[in-house]
Amino acid sequence: MPATDGTRASVVLGLPTTEAYAAARGPYLGALVGRYANRLAHGRFPLDGAGHTVPANDRGHALHGGPDGFDRRVWRATPAPGRHAAVRLTLLSPDGDMGFPGALEVAVTYRLGADHTLILDYEARTDRPTVVNLTHHAYFDLTAGQDGLAAHTLRVPGTRYLPVDAEAIPVGPPAPVDATPFDLREATVLGPRLTPEAVAAHPQLAAAGGYDHTWLLDGAPGPDGLRPAATLATLDGSRAMEVWTTEPAVQVYTGNQLDASLTGTDGRPLTRHRAVCLETQHLPDSPNHPEYPTNRPSAPARSSAAAPPTASRISRGPEPCAGPARTGDGAARTTRSVQPCPRRPGLAPGSTRPPPGRRRPPPRRTTPVRGAPDEVGTLHEELCVLVAQVRRVGGEQQ
Repeated sequence: MPATDGTRASVVLGLPTTEAYAAARGPYLGALVGRYANRLAHGRFPLDGAGHTVPANDRGHALHGGPDGFDRRVWRATPAPGRHAAVRLTLLSPDGDMGFPGALEVAVTYRLGADHTLILDYEARTDRPTVVNLTHHAYFDLTAGQDGLAAHTLRVPGTRYLPVDAEAIPVGPPAPVDATPFDLREATVLGPRLTPEAVAAHPQLAAAGGYDHTWLLDGAPGPDGLRPAATLATLDGSRAMEVWTTEPAVQVYTGNQLDASLTGTDGRPLTRHRAVCLETQHLPDSPNHPEYPTNRPSAPARSSAAAPPTASRISRGPEPCAGPARTGDGAARTTRSVQPCPRRPGLAPGSTRPPPGRRRPPPRRTTPVRGAPDEVGTLHEELCVLVAQVRRVGGEQQ
């Protein structure tokens, strides 16, 4: 990702070899997470009167789909059609995989679009009712390893968050963020929030070692189906990005468990609070909470009750992209968008209003996974759009 001075650097954490990824268990660096992102309490959930059990892999609970989740799988890769370079990854999760009911076909397309955009589309189709919660687990460090999260600001437009117990399982209803360290409604410097003293001072942060919590997003989606989920920026304004989504929530994780035992692609150890994950998704443990938004189709048929596909977009264009709205079959789509926006006269940093005379690109459409019977259920889980654009401090467009 380019900075305002034109220098380019990788702003996501990664490992240097395939073998390193295979050996690493736990950080989910850049992973496609499923079948169920986040946690299921005690690895159990009910569905249509039947109980299901997922093997535990985190303090007696199931995290990110269990010990053999989608992040541990080898996906089939094929070129994807279109004007721009793209690869389509597919995976078949059989009925009973990690305890989840129903065979699930998943397709994820990584597409390099115009204006240096990277788009990730997630689609899934099941042959019987199930639960699905897919997300993208990239760790973002916009300083490219120089200063870590201490040199970032974060904004999350949510007035409520989910308190959790010492094992990161939700307890009770969402709580207001007012007068707590979870009030990130204005851009907040992360450094002072993540000092040992600040973390120890609040029981929620102390239990997690930092942020590892879900914010419920405010506001209705716009005409394109998206609403803002987060804005991340460096303190000097050299890089910034926004996250947009059609999902109801975003999980903010500040790399609390990174312990320097892994070495990144830049040769530096991956240390605590070096980077942040902004995971748009449904609420954790939601199958065990009927009051939470549903993440399952109401019947094994194509339905707008299905959860949407995920697209991620990283772009250097002069304006944010207007991610996809709805698929042709009417299924809602989820989008997560990360984007540094250029600062212009009349356009505040982080604004998504196109400048006068400019029009947003039309919404994209995604087709369902091929090769499955028409009567199977369609799950469109988290269409995430990440848009990265360069912000020039003085207001001049790069």
